Amino acid sequence: ESTMYRDYAISDRLFHWQSQSTTSETSITGQRYIHQCERKCTVLLFVRENKQLHGIGAPYYYLGPATFVESTGSHPINIVWELQYPMPARLCMATKTLVVSE
Repeated sequence: ESTMYRDYAISDRLFHWQSQSTTSETSITGQRYIHQCERKCTVLLFVRENKQLHGIGAPYYYLGPATFVESTGSHPINIVWELQYPMPARLCMATKTLVVSE
């Protein structure tokens, strides 16, 4: 069984991320994402290019802290995060089909 998310770099500082399909804008988790700044929650973004590499779990790359910009939809929520640091160009180019961990 595979879970596919629509996660990708918009630019080297903006990242589109999709929540789990069970998360709504009114859920506790959805509200935590949307009101991240007011609630002083820190979101740390990790990404990986593939689920597996050479038959084992692929490594995650730490992109750093991210700040909520906007959201659309529900079940799942589509969120745009602003990265504190620019994403490396290689990862930015590869993010057309990234798998992202919550």
